[in-house]
Amino acid sequence: MEVPIGIILAIAAGLMLTWSGMDRERALYPTLMIVIASYYVLFAVLGNSQQSQWVESLVFLVFLGAAIAGFRSSLWLVVLALAAHGAFDLVHGLVIDNPGVPGWWPGFCAAYDVAAAIYLGCMLRRGRVAAKSLAAN
Repeated sequence: MEVPIGIILAIAAGLMLTWSGMDRERALYPTLMIVIASYYVLFAVLGNSQQSQWVESLVFLVFLGAAIAGFRSSLWLVVLALAAHGAFDLVHGLVIDNPGVPGWWPGFCAAYDVAAAIYLGCMLRRGRVAAKSLAAN
């Protein structure tokens, strides 16, 4: 059930952000990417695992870098980062032992991430959100 909920929540959030006009700010989706990537660090803290905290923090830095790079150059990088995080969710438990991650989280997060990536990609293609920063021109 976590997969359809993740998809529905991502689409509903995207529609509300578009309806409200909040998605006109180029920083919105990179910020969302940063928050999404931070949850595994939070779960490591909740699971009281220092090793997980270090590993998850390193992974977080990769996605943080992608979000910043995407904001500074093209939001298409953020689309890729969201999709990559969705793929990461599917293999997370195989590569990182994090006792704080709820069993339902990887499926939910993967579904949310991929749906959010598709939604942002659609908004970029429609010109609703500016892909490139004015500073990048």
